[in-house]
Amino acid sequence: MHEGETTYDYIIVGAGSAGCVLANRLSADRDLRILLLEAGGRDSNPWIHVPVGYFKTLHNPKTDWCYKTDPEPGLGGRSLDWPRGKVLGGSSSINGLLYIRGQAEDYDHWRQLGNAGWSHADVLPYFKRAENQERGGNDFHGADGPLHVSDMRAKRDVCEALIAAAEANGIPRSTDFNGAKQEGAGYFQLTAHNGKRCSSAVAYLRPIEHRDNLDIVVNAPAVEILFDADEPGKVTGFAYRKDGTRHEAKLKPGGEVILSAGAIGSPQILQVSGIGPGALLSDAGVKVRCDRRDVGENLQDHLQIRMIYEVNVPTLNDEINNPIRRTMMGLEYILKRTGPMSMGASQVCIFTKTQPELETPDIQFHFQPLSADKPGIKMHPFSGVTSSICQLRPESRGRIAIKSPDPDAYPSIQPNYLSAEKDRRVVVDSIKTSRRIFNTSPLKDFVVRERLPGPDIESDDDILESARKIAQTIYHPTSTCRMGADEHAVVDSKLRVNGIKGLRVVDASVMPTIVSGNTNAPTIMIAEKASDMILDDRRG
Repeated sequence: MHEGETTYDYIIVGAGSAGCVLANRLSADRDLRILLLEAGGRDSNPWIHVPVGYFKTLHNPKTDWCYKTDPEPGLGGRSLDWPRGKVLGGSSSINGLLYIRGQAEDYDHWRQLGNAGWSHADVLPYFKRAENQERGGNDFHGADGPLHVSDMRAKRDVCEALIAAAEANGIPRSTDFNGAKQEGAGYFQLTAHNGKRCSSAVAYLRPIEHRDNLDIVVNAPAVEILFDADEPGKVTGFAYRKDGTRHEAKLKPGGEVILSAGAIGSPQILQVSGIGPGALLSDAGVKVRCDRRDVGENLQDHLQIRMIYEVNVPTLNDEINNPIRRTMMGLEYILKRTGPMSMGASQVCIFTKTQPELETPDIQFHFQPLSADKPGIKMHPFSGVTSSICQLRPESRGRIAIKSPDPDAYPSIQPNYLSAEKDRRVVVDSIKTSRRIFNTSPLKDFVVRERLPGPDIESDDDILESARKIAQTIYHPTSTCRMGADEHAVVDSKLRVNGIKGLRVVDASVMPTIVSGNTNAPTIMIAEKASDMILDDRRG
C-alpha cells in the first residue's frame, strides 16, 4: 500500500455496490493505477456473509451508517431509520439479497429524457455481463459474470398459498421477474452462491484485490474534492482521513475522481466541496465553487407499507424466538447451507397493478414468513407474516442537504414521502390489493387475523392515516445526482459532473427516476456501463 507516494489515473470514492465494480473493471487495464477509498471497514464480520445476517448488520454502527431522516410531515412527523452499508460492498453487504432489475420501460424512459445510451436495449448487455445466473444464460440472462444469482433454498407452504391466491386474483405465476415480463407472482432470486451472500465486494473485489495497480484503503472517510488552484473547475485529487490524519491523493494528468458514495454520500461530498445549490452552500458555510441547483435534489425512495398478519402455522417468529429451534436452524445452515438462514429478506415477490388500465405494474409485494416492527429487531411473539407493499414509481421528491462544512456531519435527509396526491392514492389502493389477496383461498385458510393496520381500518381516509403511522423505507434512495440532458442535470449521459473537469458520479444517485423494483442490480449495471464509458473516453 503506497497511496501516499503515488499519483492515480482514477480515484474511486466509495467501495460499495458500484465502487467495487469500477475497481475491478478499471484495474483490469494494468497500465492504469487505481485508488479505491472506503470510509467503512473490511467485510470481515461473518454475519455479512450469511444471507439472514442482515438482522445483525442493520442498525449496527460498525456496518451501517445508521442515518435518520428529518421528521417527515407525510408520516405524522416520524423520523425513519435509513440504513446504508458502512463496509466493503456498501449496502450490498447488508441488504436483503433480492435480485430485481426493474422494468424495461424504466430505462426506455431514461432515454426519452435525453440520456443517450441508457435505453433498455443499451443496458441489458451490462445486466447480462454482470450476472452469473445459476439457471444458465439466455436472451435476458448471463451465466459468466461475477455476480452470482440463485434460486431460493428455503420455501414454505404459506408462500405457495400466497402465489396461488395471487393467481386466483388474475396475477400470473412468474418464474422470472427479470425476463420478458415483470408482472406476476413467484419467488425472488438472490445474489447468493452456495447459501452465502454474493455482495459486490465478494463478486468483484475479492478476486482482484491483490492486483499491483490497485490500492484499497479502508477506514478512510471522505474529506473533500481537490481542485487546481489556477483552473478552479478542474479536479486534481481527493482528500480523505486515515487514522485521524488528512491525506491527499493526487491524479495523473487526465485522471478522474469518481464518486461512488451512494445517494446520500455522493451529493454530500459534492456539497461540502462547493458543488451544489449556491444558497444552501452559503448557509452551511461552504464556499460556492460551482452553483448547481439540483445537487442533492430529486431524492426518490420506495416507501413500504408493512401489513402484518397472524397465521395458524409456524413461521420464522416461532423458530427464532425458540432457543432449541434457533439452534437447529443454525446447525442446518452450517451443515447444508440451507434452511431459514439461507433466506433473503423476502421470499415471495408480486408485481401487479392497482388499476387495470395501467400498462405495467405500479406496486411490488415483498412477502416474508416472519413479522417484526421493522427489519433487524425482535420478532413478534405470535406466528406472523409480513405483506410489505411499495409503490414502484412515486411522484414525491425530496432532498439531501448539508448543514455544515464538516464532512463527518450527517446531512439533512428529507424524502417528503406522500407529498404527491398520486402517491397517497396508490398507498390506499395497495393496501386494498393486499387485503383482497389475503382474503382469497388457499391463503385465507392460513390467516387468523390482520394485525396491522387492523380490520377496523376501512375507509380510505383511515387507511391513509394508518399508512402514515406504519410506513417504513424499503432502503432504495436514488436520484440525488440525476443524469440528464438539461441545464440543471448534475451529470451528463456519461456520468460526468456538469461544469467540472475530471469528476464523475457512478452510483444510484445518477438515476433520473427510480427504477420499478429493487435498486442493487441496477446500481451494479450502472457501474458496469460506466466502466466502459470511462475507458472509451480515455482511449479517445
